[in-house]
Amino acid sequence: MPRPVSDPPVRGVDRRLFLTSLLGAAAGVAGLTGCAESRAATGGTAASSAPLADKVPPGTGLKITSYQGTQQLQFKLAELGKLPFTVSSWVNLAAGPDVINAFRSRSLDLANNAGIPPIQAHYQGLDAKIVAINITRKPNYVFATKPGSDITSVGDFKGRKLAFSQGQAQGVVLLRALKQAGLAYDDVDLVPLTSNQFLTALQSGQVDIAPLGNTQSPAYLAQYEAKGARVIATDVVDLLNLLWAPASVLGDEAKAAAVAAYIPYWAKGAVWAYENPDVWNREFYVRTQNLTAAQAKSISDLANKPLFPPSWDEAIRWEQETADLLAEGGFVKEFDVGSLFDHRFEGIAARSVTEEYRR
Repeated sequence: MPRPVSDPPVRGVDRRLFLTSLLGAAAGVAGLTGCAESRAATGGTAASSAPLADKVPPGTGLKITSYQGTQQLQFKLAELGKLPFTVSSWVNLAAGPDVINAFRSRSLDLANNAGIPPIQAHYQGLDAKIVAINITRKPNYVFATKPGSDITSVGDFKGRKLAFSQGQAQGVVLLRALKQAGLAYDDVDLVPLTSNQFLTALQSGQVDIAPLGNTQSPAYLAQYEAKGARVIATDVVDLLNLLWAPASVLGDEAKAAAVAAYIPYWAKGAVWAYENPDVWNREFYVRTQNLTAAQAKSISDLANKPLFPPSWDEAIRWEQETADLLAEGGFVKEFDVGSLFDHRFEGIAARSVTEEYRR
């Protein structure tokens, strides 16, 4: 049976404090949970009932995430042409908690994240829907040790301090790795942090382990490998790379049409970057991220082939497994993740790419 959210927290983590720290100025957990349950009772389907418009009405604008300018650069290099609506703001955000807060403040309309932020948003009472799916088959994260560590495997995580972000992909990757290694939550000390704090926590020895993205680990090793830091790779996959938006945005006919129009650009941009690694490495990683050509190549060598399935069935199964895993640890309450998907958009990404990138 899943551990109730009100049960005592696992060692090192007060789950309610976790949520309030991630929400910042947002409402307390009790009120947010009640809001989530209230919306679940009404189905939260208002944004999914109206058919999508064939064309984007003139004057429509969206505020879209583009972390470190990746989307604009991909669209430019791939020569995808002008979007059929105005991007009123390209928002430099990537972390799930930051995106959720931006959705709440209405400073963001559409975001690119992994599978866990929509689950966290639901638990916090934010009605938001997934509108596009890109399946990843290879691990995007490794576990980095602090300098001078003697940890060499996930089994060695027992009794150690692990950087843990409940509302981000790194969090679910860590939970899945612990489960795979047969470690219970009580076997480790989960330290509540957001991903932008992981590097500092490692450098200072605040934590023994932190999940780092494949794009981060080369630079970390370049600086700290000589001091005894290392990375531990696993086969744990964070399956979903997705687009999602608040239900209030998707309930607006003009904005929903703009979201639908954006999805093919998003999919084609990802395909272009995958097919042109040398150009992407040079223009993005070397010129904007200050990595060496060798470091950039080490990242692109690990890149996932984009996959935009016509059916979301696999994505829904994985998302349900993730939500259930969080519920088992008492981090969220059980719920049916089907409510997170707006099926009006299912298949749009798949139709915009060739068969090779559909399965």
